[in-house]
Amino acid sequence: MFGYYIIAGLIFIVSLYVSNKLKSKFKKYSKVHLQNGMSGKEIAERMLHDNGIHDVKVISTPGMLTDHYNPAKKTINLSEGVYTQRNAAAAAVAAHECGHAVQHANAYGWLKMRSQLVPVVSIASRFSQWVIFGGLMLMATTALGSTILLIGIIMFGMGTLFSFVTLPVEYDASKRALVWLENENMLSSQEHEAAEDSLKWAARTYVVAAVGSLATLLYFLSIYMGRD
Repeated sequence: MFGYYIIAGLIFIVSLYVSNKLKSKFKKYSKVHLQNGMSGKEIAERMLHDNGIHDVKVISTPGMLTDHYNPAKKTINLSEGVYTQRNAAAAAVAAHECGHAVQHANAYGWLKMRSQLVPVVSIASRFSQWVIFGGLMLMATTALGSTILLIGIIMFGMGTLFSFVTLPVEYDASKRALVWLENENMLSSQEHEAAEDSLKWAARTYVVAAVGSLATLLYFLSIYMGRD
């Protein structure tokens, strides 16, 4: 298990770095005020309208960087630092979340796949590590341990798959956001660069999560393959 702790430690360090970098970028670009004077809420409503989406509401949600699109309730949930703020960071996040709404409206394939995985992954991710550790403990005393370990690995693999399916969903939403912001001349060149950099670091948090999950999965697979 020593290898597991090394992998987990490395993932934690990289994740912490990227997370802190994202927060610092958001703070920096929150000082780049928009020349058009629009708030995150207004940006979101304008993008939805321009894409012919009239059944999605833009609402405020507590916290920092808690922004998300809820396809079930059809709401764009913008954090307190985005909903009322009028800066490049807020514009980037608001447009990105609207990018998900546009994906939903257009039946974007990767988003559909991710939505289908959610029920399975929500259960598998909750119990996978407990099953894996149980299998590892039982391997020393019974052959059943290997079977339990394999079941845990398959469950963990569902979470890994979900992490990688999430990547094109997030990158595509950012691309849609930046294209719309540029085509509609919503931002100046400086503001657009700030928005693009904000979304780039946000996307990297998903990359780190996916790579970390894959590394952990491969580690457990190596234990299973070498069980004999």
